Amino acid sequence: MIEKLIAYTDIKSPYAYLALAPTLNLAAKVGVDVDWLPYTLDIPDYLGDAELDAAGNVIREERTAHQWRRVKYSYMDVRRYANLRGLTIRGHPKIRDTSYASMGLLWARRQGMTEEYLNAIFPLFWRRELDVETPTILADAMAGAGIDITGFPDWMAVEGRADHDRLRTETEAKGVFGVPWFIWRDEMFWGREALPLIRYRMTGEMPEWGADLGLA
Repeated sequence: MIEKLIAYTDIKSPYAYLALAPTLNLAAKVGVDVDWLPYTLDIPDYLGDAELDAAGNVIREERTAHQWRRVKYSYMDVRRYANLRGLTIRGHPKIRDTSYASMGLLWARRQGMTEEYLNAIFPLFWRRELDVETPTILADAMAGAGIDITGFPDWMAVEGRADHDRLRTETEAKGVFGVPWFIWRDEMFWGREALPLIRYRMTGEMPEWGADLGLA
């Protein structure tokens, strides 16, 4: 039986986007499966909230100066890593509700197509080419990735929402508070930077730091 690395993700986390390819590469290299699960972040809970206009001016904010410094640094940080890998990360004018996208991941998981889903949805979202708050637009993107969306809208409206909310509660009960979040043999790891250590736990071999982080 192939062991599984549990990985929690959220489309609106640029750090989770940066972790996608290195996680899949590590799993393929070691010979384990990745069980992708959604954890929809409540960003205003710890980073405050804000909204920008088309010109990038702040038109609404509920953030402290400290929170603004953290947000600005975070985007500077993710962009320099994204540039090394040729990825586009464009900040959104407001914090998006990604609960529909999380439900989309659960739907794709039922079909064994989480990798196809994430590889399609992440780039679209961070190029600002996908409105994840509109279920029909999300469903079209899923279909474009080869995912069967028959019954998806009805499922999402009732069962999908219930599954999403229950999973979020269960996930937080485990101690999860961010993404990307990994669980390997009951040991928890937060952040893409933990991937080399996860590889060490899996194989007992010294990690290749650059390769494991997707930088080589």
